[in-house]
Amino acid sequence: MTFIQNTLAKSASISGSSLHTGEQVTLTIHPAPPGHGRKFRRKDLPDQPVIEARIDLVKTVERSTTIAEGSVKVHTVEHVLSALAGMGVDNALIEMDANEPPIGDGSAAPYVELIKKAGIVEQGVARPVYEINEPIHLETKSGSIMMILPDSTFRVSCTQVGPEGRFTQFYSTEITPALYESQIASARTFVFYEDVKPLMDKGLIKGGSLENAVVVRGDSVLSKEPLRFPEEFARHKILDIVGDLALFGRAIKGHVIAVKPGHGPNTDLARMLAKQFAKTMALVPPSVTPKGGDILDVNDVMKLLPHRYPFLMVDRIVNIDGDNKCTGVKSVTINEPFFQGHFPGHPVMPGVLQLEAMAQVGSILILRLPGMAGKIGYFMSADSVKFRKPVMPGDTLFIEVEMTQRKKSIAKAKGRCIVNSEVVSEAEMMFGFIDT
Repeated sequence: MTFIQNTLAKSASISGSSLHTGEQVTLTIHPAPPGHGRKFRRKDLPDQPVIEARIDLVKTVERSTTIAEGSVKVHTVEHVLSALAGMGVDNALIEMDANEPPIGDGSAAPYVELIKKAGIVEQGVARPVYEINEPIHLETKSGSIMMILPDSTFRVSCTQVGPEGRFTQFYSTEITPALYESQIASARTFVFYEDVKPLMDKGLIKGGSLENAVVVRGDSVLSKEPLRFPEEFARHKILDIVGDLALFGRAIKGHVIAVKPGHGPNTDLARMLAKQFAKTMALVPPSVTPKGGDILDVNDVMKLLPHRYPFLMVDRIVNIDGDNKCTGVKSVTINEPFFQGHFPGHPVMPGVLQLEAMAQVGSILILRLPGMAGKIGYFMSADSVKFRKPVMPGDTLFIEVEMTQRKKSIAKAKGRCIVNSEVVSEAEMMFGFIDT
């Protein structure tokens, strides 16, 4: 697996019916800049809202994975995300004119062909990779077991167990673009006959047929064609695992071992990954934080920002993804001067200073770009500002900012502050940059 971010060389489209809603839909994948990640755009809704493929936006996992933000939903995201992740495409905008992608033949092969039609290009920016250093393990009441062990590559081993042990299968493979395309992508979704009516009663699989799913009845397989692999069911489960874990947002270096997986256990594992990653970041001692690359210590920060005590709200930058995403850190101590009056006996960090911290991290993103040295950023507006939890002395504030638009000297960004893996504040900001 290469560790350079990739996107698409051009846009490409596919049309068809969706599995659960049965609607006709056209899906188009577009290139996206470094650090953009994988996002969906609902072209059929007013203002064409964009929703990021992120684990904290997962809402339901009933026979598929649904993400939602507010009233905007995208159903059955796992196959297209699996294809993008499996083929090594880090940044893409997935545009649809309905709320669910086309099901195709029930596998990820149509999306792999779509990606190959568009072409893949390297972007010259390092890919964020999370290396598993200690085992992660979970078990569910239904008997699912999921774990990730340290490994030098990304590998998935899966045991699929049907009702009464029927069609128990095992398959294991490293996930590289070549192996994903040849061994995983064409494995089709499947359903046991006794589950069909309950799913239809719930209003699901309206677009299901033997052309886009394998049906198991007793010990027989009903499908338009024979099984494509002896372990096709286990391979399709691996396909789903790759798609669901893509919601973690970083490439993984580790060995996933799954027994009776499903979208619920898969996304639970992705949440555990996100929490462990956040804890790992929180435990990095400033004294041993490396310099260079994506790391800026406070002296580097002060070379870019004009702010000084007591108004410098960024201690260091711990990650920069391309030109669009940046993560800064602020260690909040009782020695902060604002705690003297906010509030005596109940010290709480003012929300406006959290907003200022987001703006400073956003400014660092812009001021690192060619031609921006020596400029200073001014707040122009702040919208959708929300303060969710108080920030206290002793907290470590992780400040994540994503640039959403930039035209000449005007920039827009989304920011959020995180403490112990929980969002404590967020905002949409606009600021301008002028010469000092």
